[in-house]
Amino acid sequence: MKYDYLIVGAGLYGAVFAYEAKKKGKSVLVIDKRNHVAGNIYTKNIEGINVHQYGAHIFHTSDKKIWDYVNQFAEFNHYINSPIAIYKSELYNLPFNMNTFSKMWNIRTPWQAKEIIEKQISELAITEPKNLEEQALSLAGKDVYEKLIKGYTEKQWGRNCRELPAFIIKRLPFRYTYDNNYFNDRFQGIPIGGYTGIVEKMLEGIPVLTNIDYGEFRKKNPDTAERILFTGMIDSYFDYRLGALEYRSVRFETEVLDCDNYQGNAVVNYTEREIPYTRIIEHKHFEFGHQPKTVISREYSSEWKVGMEPYYPVNDEKNNALFAKYQELAENEKHVIFGGRLGNYKYYDMDKVITAALETAEKEL
Repeated sequence: MKYDYLIVGAGLYGAVFAYEAKKKGKSVLVIDKRNHVAGNIYTKNIEGINVHQYGAHIFHTSDKKIWDYVNQFAEFNHYINSPIAIYKSELYNLPFNMNTFSKMWNIRTPWQAKEIIEKQISELAITEPKNLEEQALSLAGKDVYEKLIKGYTEKQWGRNCRELPAFIIKRLPFRYTYDNNYFNDRFQGIPIGGYTGIVEKMLEGIPVLTNIDYGEFRKKNPDTAERILFTGMIDSYFDYRLGALEYRSVRFETEVLDCDNYQGNAVVNYTEREIPYTRIIEHKHFEFGHQPKTVISREYSSEWKVGMEPYYPVNDEKNNALFAKYQELAENEKHVIFGGRLGNYKYYDMDKVITAALETAEKEL
């Protein structure tokens, strides 16, 4: 059978486009190299707990249209993302707010916090930050930088903050209120029952093939569809002919523990450099679970190599220039649309993925 659209990738972007195409009466086939749908938002039920297999995902948006759209497919709970940071024996609330500053300096008022931060910044006298360390110090001062930024950032990027470009930290949000809500968005929550069900509902009635490598599929089925939506890595589509784009990858160590509550919070960051993982996720707290056991995941950031899972694009000058060259090649692929985090070499929050997919669908369909 020949389809109107072959969608490569059963993640959120591909699923939204597939759903919209089906609504318009188009025939669609979806393939994915993994053995499941939902891409990086895939949740797997372990011990009655919906485990975020590829890292924690908290849905948040200020766009009511997108909130209403995603609520077609799931009911959301009222989870509020309030991470905790541990530095040596000290525990701090994130994002940087009055709870953080009160604990750090034994103070109570916003003007006391501002006075300390501004004094530390002025003493450093950094006028033109030459690297990430200088940029962070010029925004946050010495204490916040050394305890909550330096080690975590070096683990994330795998190199010293003095070797990282300043643009990575354009700004640092400070809140001079006692508010631990990480996001400022109007709408926030976790889908009850996990994210996988959202994508499954979007793909209802659409043929989906998993464990399928697109390169091999293309050789065997060159005329499957009139049009292709490709949500994989744009450089892999062209067999890395101009070289590989750079990513950061993440490795997860997940274990079931024979206790009902390991750390008391869904997200706990470990900000000192000596602890190898960046954070521990305790999945049951996303849905306020009371299961007798718990599941935790330690996250380790790593350099990406071809064959590994790419997570975060390294959008520096060199990689953006290389991506622009791949975009030029993509323009000659008249029957192919490139989209999503990997196709556009851009980090998207989930609401922005849906927005981008809907815009592509509206333009295309």
